[in-house]
Amino acid sequence: MTIFTEYHSSRLSYILDTLFTQAYTLTHNKAQYLDALGEKLNYSHQKICKDEVWIIPHTLLFEKNIIPQKFEIFQWKDVPAFFNTGGDIPFDFLAASFYLVSRYEEYLPYRPDEYGRFPHTASLAFQHRFLNLPLIDFWIQEIFPELPGGTFTFLPTFDIDIAFKYSGKPFLKNLASLLKEYVTGQRPFFSMPKLTDRKNVKDPFDQFDFLEELCRKRLLNPVYFFLFAEKNRRYDKNILPHKMELKNLILEIASNNKTGIHPSWQSGDDPTLLTKEIENLEKLIGQKIITSRQHYIRMTMPLTYRMLLDNGILQDYSMGYGSINGFRASTSKSFFWYDLEKEIKTNLCIFPFCYMDANAIFEQKLNPEEASQELDFYKTIITKTQGQMIGIWHNHFLTEEKEWQPWRKVFVDFIKKS
Repeated sequence: MTIFTEYHSSRLSYILDTLFTQAYTLTHNKAQYLDALGEKLNYSHQKICKDEVWIIPHTLLFEKNIIPQKFEIFQWKDVPAFFNTGGDIPFDFLAASFYLVSRYEEYLPYRPDEYGRFPHTASLAFQHRFLNLPLIDFWIQEIFPELPGGTFTFLPTFDIDIAFKYSGKPFLKNLASLLKEYVTGQRPFFSMPKLTDRKNVKDPFDQFDFLEELCRKRLLNPVYFFLFAEKNRRYDKNILPHKMELKNLILEIASNNKTGIHPSWQSGDDPTLLTKEIENLEKLIGQKIITSRQHYIRMTMPLTYRMLLDNGILQDYSMGYGSINGFRASTSKSFFWYDLEKEIKTNLCIFPFCYMDANAIFEQKLNPEEASQELDFYKTIITKTQGQMIGIWHNHFLTEEKEWQPWRKVFVDFIKKS
């Protein structure tokens, strides 16, 4: 592909690199542009030739500040579009894609949700009802149908926030938990496990062999993220790192699977804790940790991503909401993070997720059948746009305990279809 533009900017270069992963030539020379073979994209205010896609530029890609933008949402090819400028395509899809994938709106003032996060309700995608669409992927496919696409891939990922229900925890704490379950009617007395004989009773949250076998049979390569906080706090409840139960589990998982850090909630308030958590996990498994996903999807632009880069993280799987399923950056495909304040493309690769079991269960309050339908919906549209479907599951929501059996079935059924 040959692309003509009268002006250059780091924003323009970034979005071209992001959308056109294959080689392209960018030129300011009209003669060179006219002589070029193959696809042509004219990104200027004047049409140059017939065999081209002409896009009239919006100002966004040539600005150097971060300011509120004006939107007029309209339908194009049965999907939403904005930044109407005219040309062969009635909107500047480059500027629109940059706005979405850079998370431009998250650099503007907003009222945080109860966890201090950017609320999905403040997003353009939610407000205009396209959060459930990988909109950028649709645009590219419609505008350049001849460009080689990818192939659909599915990647299951697991957040290990609470590795075990009883193992590795103090006797008195386990006893208090069991008594609470008995008093509240969650567990009848006759089914109370024997805390004095834990070695011969499998912990209900220990579903790791089951996950390994299921993924192996489907030739899937999951990613595991471990919460490795040295102290328990309100949102950090995993077994502590010095416990052999957790150490042995991580060593076993990391020997066969890609493993990353699940930064504790506490590390969001104290960056030195993130450094320590990564160092401790690296020391345990003897591998460099370059992969992460934020606990509770707690992230703030651009501070969180800068903190990850400072600690050697090169792949992050946090691009999604912890309050609703969908496409936070309006794409299912991985991309490099653009630091909008510094106006530079970084080497932090972002892998968006579109589904998390906790969102379906607790935030959207879906029943298992509705969650299954949501999963099928995302698989269908991502297959159509030849992207990657990343889902998040938690081991403690996939147990064989009665209340979780329907959710375990949703997961198993979907994995078997993938």
